[in-house]
Amino acid sequence: MIGKLQGFVDYIGDGFIILMVSGVGYKVYTPEIFALKDNISLWIETVVREDSIRLFGFSNLAGQNLFNMLTGVSGVGPKVAMAIMGTIKTDTLLTAIATGDAKTIATAPGVGKKVAEKIIVELKSKVGGVSFSTSFDKEMAGTLPDLLSALESLGYKRMDIVDMAQKLVSQNPSADVAKLIPMALKEISGNK
Repeated sequence: MIGKLQGFVDYIGDGFIILMVSGVGYKVYTPEIFALKDNISLWIETVVREDSIRLFGFSNLAGQNLFNMLTGVSGVGPKVAMAIMGTIKTDTLLTAIATGDAKTIATAPGVGKKVAEKIIVELKSKVGGVSFSTSFDKEMAGTLPDLLSALESLGYKRMDIVDMAQKLVSQNPSADVAKLIPMALKEISGNK
């Protein structure tokens, strides 16, 4: 099995790159964005099917572990896992799983409410073992979905506000939603 590849990006396709390693071009599917001629090192997950062998590449082991966790959920294959990882930042995804935020997970292409809920049910107990920078406790787990719902009711799109909302909740752990909404609106207006 191929565990890691290091080389330069020779071609960028739709969801994949051709990584040149010692004169050999490997087609590697990746949720990450690279530029032509970037020298990169990727952790590789090889997926063997009856009709294909595909390489999936990640710049760190946490990304590879998350991919394996997602593909371990029944009904979530490599294509859906890559769509999720390409749409939602790792910290945001892990927080969504831990807090039961199916709406955020369902923003990924090809992921409906049922699949998002299945991911939460099957992975919620596992995300504690994955390290990520966003920290939260049980009280914050209730505050974040409430804040997101309130901002969505004001017309903001979840993917535009989820990172900012997570940051506000983690920086103000004792604040309730009523205090966080004005802070969020100030943050949003400051970003325009």
